[in-house]
Amino acid sequence: MLTILGFVMIATFLVLIMMKKMSPMAALILIPALFCVLVGKGAHLGAYVLKGVGDLAPTAAMLMFAIIYFGVMIDVGLFDPVVRGILRFCKADPVRIVVGTALLAAIVSLDGDGSTTFMITVSALYPLYRRLKMSLVVMTGVAATANGVMNTVPWGGPTARAATALKLDAGDIFVPMVPALATGLVAVFLLAYVLGRRERKRLGLLTLDGAGTAPERAVPEPAAGEPVLAGASGGFGARVRTSVFRTVSIRTGKGRGATAGGGGGTAHAGTGATATAAEPAPADDFQGLDPHRPTLRPRLYWFNAALTVALLVLLVLQTLPIPVLFLLGAALALTVNFPHMADQKARIAAHAENVLNVSGMVFAAAVFTGVLTGTGMVEHMARWLVDGIPDGLGPHMGLVTGVLSIPLTYFMSNDGFYFGIVPILAEAGAAHGVGALEIARASLVGQALHMSSPLVPAVYVLVGMAKVEFGDHTRFTVKWAALTSLVVLAAGLLYGII
Repeated sequence: MLTILGFVMIATFLVLIMMKKMSPMAALILIPALFCVLVGKGAHLGAYVLKGVGDLAPTAAMLMFAIIYFGVMIDVGLFDPVVRGILRFCKADPVRIVVGTALLAAIVSLDGDGSTTFMITVSALYPLYRRLKMSLVVMTGVAATANGVMNTVPWGGPTARAATALKLDAGDIFVPMVPALATGLVAVFLLAYVLGRRERKRLGLLTLDGAGTAPERAVPEPAAGEPVLAGASGGFGARVRTSVFRTVSIRTGKGRGATAGGGGGTAHAGTGATATAAEPAPADDFQGLDPHRPTLRPRLYWFNAALTVALLVLLVLQTLPIPVLFLLGAALALTVNFPHMADQKARIAAHAENVLNVSGMVFAAAVFTGVLTGTGMVEHMARWLVDGIPDGLGPHMGLVTGVLSIPLTYFMSNDGFYFGIVPILAEAGAAHGVGALEIARASLVGQALHMSSPLVPAVYVLVGMAKVEFGDHTRFTVKWAALTSLVVLAAGLLYGII
């Protein structure tokens, strides 16, 4: 009975948020509370919730101070050279922009922290996606999938959990998996290329005269029925009102050309028609990182760069708990860059919305995981899946583990999967001569999909900063991320790793 209710609860949650019948936060709280009552354990709801909140409190603290830290670093201009470099590479070509998204997310993912990856990736590319009217779910989907593949680095979490659960060396698990994971990363870049081609076909090929910002509103509108998600600007960047435009040449996929001049100029279309120049963007249109914003601290650039590098090194070395490192880093960054109390309050207030949204989602997810674990639903679901494996598949437990890791790491936390399910799979494999190392490697397959799980706090950083509805992100990303995981699994089997 608990098995059925567990699957029904998860399905209900996913259906409601994808159909936008409930907000993710409300669904994460109300649905598990209802099912807790249905299983007859409503009296224990408080204990389950507090246990879940206690387990996720360090993660919420880490995200809160990480958002403040990287928000301050973006405010003071630390990542401006990166943004300019990416814009020069991407220009206004949707293919380059989407591939650049995958590349940036993969590189930043080397620090092993998904939240950091998403904050830097979104802050660099969100303005360009908005100005070109590109689909923001393409950005979130590609970034999440690339981070999922790279999240398997030994200091990223899954590999360390698998090693701890099975008492193995993390290097022995990860190093042989590198070829399969590299193949998965290639698949992400191919996916980015395909999605970029789709965006180019929809929007047309745009070129810029100069290295300025993206073109104004001379981009074609989305095709009928095709959603392009966009929202108001958040903490990353500046809201500015301007009527000064750079000269922009626009070439659409249909062969028509136009040139938009500065204020008061004209635009000449290939058909011979003449139109007035593009109107100024509205006040809430995201204009990107303002190179003249008052929060810039060019004299402290190398201090901020050194502080960030030191923070990332300490994160990798795990010298202190991650929440403590970000707490100290945020306090130091605020104090040095904004010594006046009023300026510090202003910076915190500027990022308060993001902090509140993400932290709130984490604690809401704590209700979901607390009920799912406390009522025993997770254990019963896992046992049902493992017991349902036919005896004939015993010698192929590596393949079975890889296949099961895709849905299980999506519906469960990494802790629940690696400490609760993987040891059971390893025992079943040992009975048929399959080694624990093979099981551990196969258990990494599902991470590309795991990073878009509603139980992963970092994904709320991604969709929150990108102003994307979680349901839209889920609908778009799940199929591509699952396909990437299957590519990793197939490569592992082909190379003889699994």
